[in-house]
Amino acid sequence: MNRPIILILVVALAVLGLSSVFVVKETEYAIKFQLGRIVSSDYEPGLHFKLPFFNNVRTFDRRILALDTPSEQMLTSEQKFVNVDSFVKWRITDVAKFYISTQGNERMALNRLEQIIKDRMRAQIASRTLVDVVSAERTNIMRDIQSAANAATSDEFGIEVVDVRIKSIELPDDVRESVFQRMATDRQKEANLLRFQGREEAESIRANADREVRVILAEAERDGQQIRGEGDAVSTETYAAAYGADEEFYAFYRSLQAYGNAFGGSQDVMVLDRSSRFFDYFGSDATESE
Repeated sequence: MNRPIILILVVALAVLGLSSVFVVKETEYAIKFQLGRIVSSDYEPGLHFKLPFFNNVRTFDRRILALDTPSEQMLTSEQKFVNVDSFVKWRITDVAKFYISTQGNERMALNRLEQIIKDRMRAQIASRTLVDVVSAERTNIMRDIQSAANAATSDEFGIEVVDVRIKSIELPDDVRESVFQRMATDRQKEANLLRFQGREEAESIRANADREVRVILAEAERDGQQIRGEGDAVSTETYAAAYGADEEFYAFYRSLQAYGNAFGGSQDVMVLDRSSRFFDYFGSDATESE
């Protein structure tokens, strides 16, 4: 056997060997066909074998993919238009079902997914008012759209909708000003209600504080009167005891206090009878010297 024939055989065997294997990456699904019929689709990442010329293999991305839907005008429950811009995160969960339903045409799958998302989003927007659509209710809208889209795509296309996000909801110019005015009015009503409740609570707090102050002052006055009464009683008892111990000294002491009070001013003039009891303690010596 000459060398050219051997070389041809080697090349043929190499081509046959390479045609007998295929590699599945971690980011891929793989489907093996035999004469157009699906033979297997549950391949793990790694090296696998096939029959040359009888089997062919197609791969599909198993990662989470993004679908950016164009902005579209939708109606709210009040028959007012809003421009909704959104995107979808999705992935293939059943590659065999995905291939059968779309014939492996990813563009067809995306068009169908886009239509499903828009239909569900239109239904959710139509069931809510304009204020709900542009407020925090948007989170519930996205969650409901995702749930409804999954129910429509999972069994039919083998697709899971991972997330639905509304990027923006724009109001047409003819209704934007009226909506903002209405929202401002609603917020003003809430603010006024909060202010009224605050003033009412403040009045209640002040009334309670005033009542407590009056009670405290009344109790303090009562306790003060009681203490003063007890002090006066002790003082009277002390004076009585002192007077009883030495009546003459006590009378003399009281007279001195009276003299001090009577003659305290430098310009005071008093005309009194010398025989008055007020001068009892001036003594007889002063009378005899006169």
